[in-house]
Amino acid sequence: MIGRISGILLEKNPPQLLVDCNGVGYEVDVPMSTYYNLPHTGEKVTLFTHQAIREDAHLLFGFGNANERAVFRQLIKITGVGARTALSILSGMTVADLAQAVTLQEAGRLVKVPGIGKKTAERLLLELKGKLGADIGAVAGAQPDAQSDILNALLALGYSDKEAVASLKNMPAGSSVSDGIKFALKALSKG
Repeated sequence: MIGRISGILLEKNPPQLLVDCNGVGYEVDVPMSTYYNLPHTGEKVTLFTHQAIREDAHLLFGFGNANERAVFRQLIKITGVGARTALSILSGMTVADLAQAVTLQEAGRLVKVPGIGKKTAERLLLELKGKLGADIGAVAGAQPDAQSDILNALLALGYSDKEAVASLKNMPAGSSVSDGIKFALKALSKG
């Protein structure tokens, strides 16, 4: 199995790359999170890879870091989630965002990703529970139910997932929903 490639980036055609490794050109599909962090064509690139061998194709998927590849591998183990869907999920949200959605059991955040319906989102939450999120941890200071309510309130007010999560990082321990929303809004107004 090919686990990592390093070479010269020859072409970038989202979501596919062509990487020259000592005269051999590898076609690699990458999530948009990796794509946006690539160097310019003609420069050296290193990608962690996952190789999928099927009856009709040999496919290579690339990732900017080992954590992203590990999450991809967890996703493709889930019934009904193939490599393309897993790439779509990693293109639509960061690993930390996905882990937080799993920790807080928020199907609504997953449904925003193109190609993910309500049933698939619920299956993802069920199967990934305990596998993601334990390392990332929950938002400090609030109980899981309060966290979810605070995040949902901020999302309903039009803030992005990243803004909402960032505003809760320094929330005091044991905050109620109303206090948490006030705290988050103050943090958002300062930034």
